[in-house]
Amino acid sequence: MKHKIDFNTASSEAIIDALGRRLDEIRLSRNISQVQLAEEAGVSRSTLTRLADGQPVSLDSFVRVMQALRLADHLAAMLPDPAIRPVDRVRLQGSERQRASGKRQDTAEWAWGDQEDNV
Repeated sequence: MKHKIDFNTASSEAIIDALGRRLDEIRLSRNISQVQLAEEAGVSRSTLTRLADGQPVSLDSFVRVMQALRLADHLAAMLPDPAIRPVDRVRLQGSERQRASGKRQDTAEWAWGDQEDNV
C-alpha cells in the first residue's frame, strides 16, 4: 500500500506515521515477523508496534530498525551534506566553522543631534 505524503507541508505526526507505515510494509514484504525484526534490531516488539502505528519512538530505535532492515544507506539521504563550499573554505582560511553567528541587527547610524538634551 502506497502512502503519498508531502514532507514539506506535512505535520511531524503525519511524517512519523508515514515513515512507520513504510517500515512496516518493508518488513512485511520481506516476510519478517515483528519478533524477528525486534530481536535483530535490539528493540522490543511493542516498539515496532508503536512505530508501525505511527506513534513516536526514539531516534535510536528508528535507526536500529533501519539498520536491521538493511536500510542504513538511506539514512544519509535524510540530511544534506553540510560540506563547506570552496569559496567559504578560502574565506575561512581552510578552517571549519565552529559556531553559527546570530542574525545581525540593523544599526542606524548615529549622528550629532540625535540624542535628547539632558541639560
